[in-house]
Amino acid sequence: MELFIKAVKMMSATGNIRLLHTPGHHGYSVKFSPFSPSLIAVAAGQNFGLSGGGSLLIMDLGLPGNGQVCCCQWQDGLFDLTWSEQNPKCVVTAAGDGSIQMWNTSQPQVPARVYKEHTREAACVDWSQTRGEHLFVSASWDSTIRLWDPNHQSSLVTLAGHEGLVYQAAWSPHLPGCVASASGDSTLRIWNVRRPQAGPSIVVRACAGGEVLSCDWSKYNQNLIVTSGTDCNICGWDLRQPALPVFVLQGHQYPARQVKCSPFQETQLASVSYDFTTRFWDHSQPSPCILAMEKHTEFVYGLDLSNHNENMLADCAWDQSVGVYNLGKLTPNP
Repeated sequence: MELFIKAVKMMSATGNIRLLHTPGHHGYSVKFSPFSPSLIAVAAGQNFGLSGGGSLLIMDLGLPGNGQVCCCQWQDGLFDLTWSEQNPKCVVTAAGDGSIQMWNTSQPQVPARVYKEHTREAACVDWSQTRGEHLFVSASWDSTIRLWDPNHQSSLVTLAGHEGLVYQAAWSPHLPGCVASASGDSTLRIWNVRRPQAGPSIVVRACAGGEVLSCDWSKYNQNLIVTSGTDCNICGWDLRQPALPVFVLQGHQYPARQVKCSPFQETQLASVSYDFTTRFWDHSQPSPCILAMEKHTEFVYGLDLSNHNENMLADCAWDQSVGVYNLGKLTPNP
């Protein structure tokens, strides 16, 4: 907690926006630690992730400068990460060579375990947030989602059915065994990993003529899920009646790459885009875009909201920087 207080003070001293640099690496994913309020992890790749290696960077916001406390290196670009919900030293990453790495950040020289089943780029990893499930999922450009027990070398389940790249898979925070996936085949799909042979239980045409790039569950409503896509829109879907969205947020000028629902306010969420902006929204308001942050000079790719501090947001971009924002101290849009 002492380091977290220092982090907040540093934010105030830097105008409530702090930019951390990742020299030589272009950011793909950023996540706050579920254990320590001051720790963030960044997954990045050299040369925009198209060639060269990748790095997992652990940064402490309570320290000066970039606050880097750990660096784990892999032979290919790292496209996503997820913190373990059981072990504060454990982080899982997804790589461009299709492999999944499990890292012990106290021994960062080599991964503790490497999982190799995907046949194309591994785009996403997500650790289950429901009690009793010590599992994670991975999503890949090979059109599959795989379920893993971290203590086993082989996957437990393969979810197949998408007809395009799978960009994201996200566990429901409400329903054990329930996973959502976002795909280049224009669909959002809902799966029960306990019944993989049944296929998806719900298929939503969430981006007509385009790709669904991201999805996230509402933390307050088990039937509400939000998507973003190449149509630049952010849409909310009631899974009980998914034919039409319950809200559509417009404002991004280029595809919205990630969306994240607030863990504190039911109607608030954040998004990042290829238009170089990060936006914070309240879909219950007549003018829903509350904040538009324009601090990056390249595609903004990664996004997270802190579970410890209601006003803390982090993003990462291809301009080799990570932004950390104190939303409560920023001036709202007119």
